[in-house]
Amino acid sequence: MTVDVAAALRKSTGRAKSDVANKLVSMFLHEVSRKVCAAGELSVSDPRYSKSVVAAFGQCCLYYGTELIDSAVPVVEHLNGMNRFSVGLHVPGNVAMSCKSCNNKKRDDDQKLPLSENGWESFLSHDGTRCSPTCRTCAYWRRFWPDSDLQQLSLAAARERVLRFQDPYQQFVNWSAMVRGTLRAKIETLYRDCQRFATSEIGKLATEVDLEFSNANRPKEKN
Repeated sequence: MTVDVAAALRKSTGRAKSDVANKLVSMFLHEVSRKVCAAGELSVSDPRYSKSVVAAFGQCCLYYGTELIDSAVPVVEHLNGMNRFSVGLHVPGNVAMSCKSCNNKKRDDDQKLPLSENGWESFLSHDGTRCSPTCRTCAYWRRFWPDSDLQQLSLAAARERVLRFQDPYQQFVNWSAMVRGTLRAKIETLYRDCQRFATSEIGKLATEVDLEFSNANRPKEKN
């Protein structure tokens, strides 16, 4: 498969301000998460929580179920992503482990959330029955389960595992769902303000840079 070099270069050139804004969104959600964990008297780093993650999913990806080894790089996964689309938090019931492949594919789906308000539910709902034949997330799951019936059963089983895992943490899950709209509105304001600030300040500072190329053409002096 050949790389579209031109498209890759355009993308890398245009994303700088969004990267800054997204980082601030993540910082905001982490700050809210710290306050929520303190109020609920339980954090993701608590040994009791990590034990519950292992009890629910073992040493496997919470989505596909593959063992998390070198060939299936393990990553910390937020069931509802900590982004401006899913508005997830780093709180009990929303954090587990997945493979890098599923993590990347779900991040793409988060930007659309076509099948559920919850990022993880949308991801696991791509069973080939609800989307167009060109859906890339459905195609992703077909790589693992080419048989359509098996694909539907496997995704449904994964969904049930997540729901059972979340059951002891309903206080966190329900609160997060209840305030999602409020947080999303605040995030959109933060995101847009950050982009405007970045555009203004970066443009102003860039005008102060000397762009005279004549000096660059001078031969270097020998020592």
